[in-house]
Amino acid sequence: MINCWKLNNGATLVVEDIPYLRSAAIGVFIKVGSRHETSSIAGASHFVEHMLFKGTERRSAREIAESFESIGGQLNAFTSREHTCVYARTLDENVDLAMDIVFDMLFNSSFNQKDFDTERNVIIEEINMYEDTPDELIHDIFARKMWEGHQMGSPILGTLDSIENMARDDLYNYYKANYATSNLIISVAGNVDHNRIKDEIEKRCEGAPVEQVEHLVEKPQEQSAFISLVPKETEQVQICLGVPGISYRDEKRYAQNIMNSILGGGISSRLFQTLREELGLAYSVYSYPSNYSDTGSYCICIGTGPAKLGKFFGALREQLDLFIRNGVTEAEIMRTRQLNKSNILLSLESVMNRMNRQAKSLLMYGRVISPEEVIERMYKVDAEAIHSFITSLLRKDLLSVAAIGSKDVLGQVEEEYRKLWG
Repeated sequence: MINCWKLNNGATLVVEDIPYLRSAAIGVFIKVGSRHETSSIAGASHFVEHMLFKGTERRSAREIAESFESIGGQLNAFTSREHTCVYARTLDENVDLAMDIVFDMLFNSSFNQKDFDTERNVIIEEINMYEDTPDELIHDIFARKMWEGHQMGSPILGTLDSIENMARDDLYNYYKANYATSNLIISVAGNVDHNRIKDEIEKRCEGAPVEQVEHLVEKPQEQSAFISLVPKETEQVQICLGVPGISYRDEKRYAQNIMNSILGGGISSRLFQTLREELGLAYSVYSYPSNYSDTGSYCICIGTGPAKLGKFFGALREQLDLFIRNGVTEAEIMRTRQLNKSNILLSLESVMNRMNRQAKSLLMYGRVISPEEVIERMYKVDAEAIHSFITSLLRKDLLSVAAIGSKDVLGQVEEEYRKLWG
């Protein structure tokens, strides 16, 4: 049973009672992410996420960690381009303690200078580690150029320059401006009593800032096709081919998700089966959509050896030409529908997934969309709708490329990219 309220303090609360479980999950989604920062404090949302774990007026960082470990619970957080989340999972009998700690972190974090300086160094090392991981870095390289000049293209971690020059007071002011109850979506799922959860959360939010948070969010301008090549001495070359995509509010998202599963979204996809399994031209090949509130992208990513580049691009061109010209088959649609249906329904066996899906549904659509509605909408997508989406998305004039590899290999990547579709 799912209950949803707009609380008097401005927060949105959704609670799903699942009485046959022995666990519960709570997630607090703050509607602020890297796109809401200015360039001078790039990485602030992620930095705040780190500082939440460094201690409050009531608990030290060690006490926060030990409190959860002592009850066998899990506590973590993440930052994205459009929101930040702190979440926890515990036994049902410990949900009150979990909520107490989470809301203490959210509203009473100390942000003392010593912890700030320590965590700055941790984040600098995190950025350095990320820069040394080409198969992860390639996605940021593509996004930076895709949304160049807009905060959507800014790395979620920030840059070495922005983190090194950020002042504690600037970060604290950013935290206080955004961590108000009016800017929260709170999601709870598990063996809980929804009315008691509502009362407990309202109690724990007493005294927290309630001011309305306003972000002046500008839609990114569409970029023309680009080439972004980053020289690094690596054994493999990492390549990301992509086009502008759709927002998560676009009704074509159902066609997109089926199309992506068929093209490169899993091990049964055309790209994986042909380019890796049959031809052995790459270790890593996959596709994925990135959908945001007012923009998006669609990417095909490859990790392969320099000696295989020519053959790989030739085979990729053949697969894309066939995909655009002929679309997908009914057998592929049926298989993908069943796969996606199974993934949706099996995910409901996880209390964390239930908590996460209802929160994101509220974030994106303003209501909780049931799994049954998603499945019903998915089953209405036919081959004609998918083919129409393919031809509007995978356009030669919009196709861009980002790559990481040695200088001589990057020249070959550019040459192969330019002749990809003739």
